[in-house]
Amino acid sequence: MSVAEDTLAALDRLFTQMIAQQESKLLRMAREVVPDLTSEDLRNPHDFPALVRDPEFNYEDGQLAGLRAAHMAARAELQGHVESSSR
Repeated sequence: MSVAEDTLAALDRLFTQMIAQQESKLLRMAREVVPDLTSEDLRNPHDFPALVRDPEFNYEDGQLAGLRAAHMAARAELQGHVESSSR
């Protein structure tokens, strides 16, 4: 395995863990506002006006979006290195 592949695997595990933790935190927070909320409902929080009005929820939702974006950016960058080193 190349350095890029090792790095990609390590970052993938780290981001996956961080995203799962943030999703869990966000679901707990959301259920304080909307008790019957499901994890699937979090994909469309704008369907729940009480969540839209909650600044803490919106902040944490933004954190989750940032983690997901960073994860995909890191994967794309490192995948390019993996592909170029295998040529």
